[in-house]
Amino acid sequence: MKEILNKNKCSGCHACYNICPKNAISMVEDEAGFKYPVIDQKKCIDCGMCKKACPSTNKSKEIKKDIKAYAAYNKNYDERINSSSGGMFILLAKEIIKRNGVVFGASFDKNFDVIHTYAETEEELKQFMGSKYTQSTIGSAYKKVKGFLDKDRYVLFSGTPCQIEGLKSFLKKDYDKLYTQDIICHGVPSSKVWRKYLKYQEDKSKEKIKNISFRNKDHGWSMFGMKILFDKNSYYKNLQDDIYLRTFLKNICLRESCYNCDFKKKYRISDITLADYWGIDHVHKDMNDNKGTSLIIVNSKKGKELFELIKENIIYIETDIDIALKYNIAMTKSAIKVNNREDYINDIDNMSIEEITKKYVPKPNIIKRGISFGKRCIKKLLNKMSF
Repeated sequence: MKEILNKNKCSGCHACYNICPKNAISMVEDEAGFKYPVIDQKKCIDCGMCKKACPSTNKSKEIKKDIKAYAAYNKNYDERINSSSGGMFILLAKEIIKRNGVVFGASFDKNFDVIHTYAETEEELKQFMGSKYTQSTIGSAYKKVKGFLDKDRYVLFSGTPCQIEGLKSFLKKDYDKLYTQDIICHGVPSSKVWRKYLKYQEDKSKEKIKNISFRNKDHGWSMFGMKILFDKNSYYKNLQDDIYLRTFLKNICLRESCYNCDFKKKYRISDITLADYWGIDHVHKDMNDNKGTSLIIVNSKKGKELFELIKENIIYIETDIDIALKYNIAMTKSAIKVNNREDYINDIDNMSIEEITKKYVPKPNIIKRGISFGKRCIKKLLNKMSF
């Protein structure tokens, strides 16, 4: 086997890596900072299992079904404020832990790279809380999931839509004790850009990083920011001023497959989809206190079962799924590729993170920012005055 699929379609889900019976596949980072499968021809036996496990080569059919959607937030203030939106994941995860189950999610390693690992206690679940805006490395997580399921353990796997599809494609069959939760994904940014940003922050502060929050809500959920804790000092800038968040939201450093994602769809194979309920003021204004509100989409009987178990711990209201998705178009539409994305990628190794951001993602001038701020203030005022 020389190639599993066209590189531009590969999501990096690691299904091929996990399925290979001869360990002939390595996930190697390219010049843009994304991992792709590389096949060792000396080990490969041309069994074709990698192609059969690839969710992009074997796309699951989108089947129309009855799905329910809710606007919700966690009653526990600490859990909610330490989550990116309304604090739903931690409640779902704790239900699995109560069953002596295992929860898989994205966590920082010691170098603040993002990896997929698992937790078996409520204390360990804290590492998964909060969004992490760089692609997590699955590694051998799918094989570990199968190992736990084969031992008759409950498993909750949380990840991006492509990672859920990769897991299901790898497993090849349904497991009664497997629960899956995906997100409405904007796209995954380059790990290389992330590492350059980390070095920039440590060089600038002359201290080691101790903790990172991509979606800190000290100044509110709607205008979140990057917060970094060092040994003695701290850093905070909002989504417009932080150079990493600004680059990510500009779509310039995303994986190639994210611009034409195979897994953007309304009807998902996951049991539950979680997201920020952007546009909540237009739909359920009384559910927004600017501390974070989640959009929960229940896709299956298992998803309904989990939702029923957490209901007593949340404030929620059923919402119209189509109206909700009007304000959350990333559920079904891919990120738009900017024209100078390739130029940006070519400059990653030749420029500092400050230089490359200034060149490709400049801050809006003060007049434009003033107009934008004024519009937001007027909008908030009108919302308060409306009946």
